[in-house]
Amino acid sequence: MAGKVAVVTGATRGCGRGIAVELGAAGATVYVTGRSTRESASPMRRTETIDETAELVDAAGGVGVPVRCDFSVVSDVDALRDRIAADHGRIDVLVDDVWGGDQFVEFGTPWWESDLDQGIGVLRNGIETHLVTLHRLLPLVVANRGGLVVEVTDGDSEDYPGPVGLPYFLVKSGVRALGRALGAELAAHGVTGLAVTPGFLRSEMMLEHFEVTEDNWRDGVAKDPNYIMAESPRYLGRAIAALAADPAVSRFAGRTLASWTLMREYGFTDVDGSKPDWGRWLADVVTTGTDPSTVDASAYR
Repeated sequence: MAGKVAVVTGATRGCGRGIAVELGAAGATVYVTGRSTRESASPMRRTETIDETAELVDAAGGVGVPVRCDFSVVSDVDALRDRIAADHGRIDVLVDDVWGGDQFVEFGTPWWESDLDQGIGVLRNGIETHLVTLHRLLPLVVANRGGLVVEVTDGDSEDYPGPVGLPYFLVKSGVRALGRALGAELAAHGVTGLAVTPGFLRSEMMLEHFEVTEDNWRDGVAKDPNYIMAESPRYLGRAIAALAADPAVSRFAGRTLASWTLMREYGFTDVDGSKPDWGRWLADVVTTGTDPSTVDASAYR
């Protein structure tokens, strides 16, 4: 991807950071965007910043360009668009990973007992931001044929998965719908639109939840045996880098693809050299109610 221009929204942490780093490792110039900087924290009040992500992109071999942008503020997105237009005049890969809804989600609470304002906050942060991003940045993608637009969601099924709450499910379903619609709408411009999902993600927040680090993450199985199938954020990053480098990527237009299905397609590994297949584990172990401790997890990694 040397010479290519990529934009990753929500690149402060989690999937966004992993995707930005892997696009950088492939040689791209990556605009690393989000709200958290060393000078200004987002409402999530976490320590990760876009500055750190940009440095990781540089270290991986790319060029990281940190730009603070609140995607719920149209003027912020306009400023980002204008900067990229002035610097390059185009976007080759746009990865729409805005989220910022964790502080609003009420897991396990019936919708009629949930806080209405918090539920609407999930929708605003998870759907409206994506619409603003696409409205303002797609002109720089369709300016040249051959581009790629990726919507990042959670899950590849439209079945309601349980106690995530209606607003969360609506957001992630909506993002998958955006991927389907973009597949159709962008095809006439020679651009491929689709959606992707990670599996059981080892994000910074999940590592904290399981009281582990990236070095000893397997100890998290004490809390949940299924954590043995956890994947790093860079696994999905490698999936997107493979898509961006595929000259026949248009065959996936409109689809929701998963880290594990793309691993099967392209053969990449996670950072530890394994190939976690959450989809197969979900079907064989979780859905069937099998005790995870009785399963040879190495056969799924």
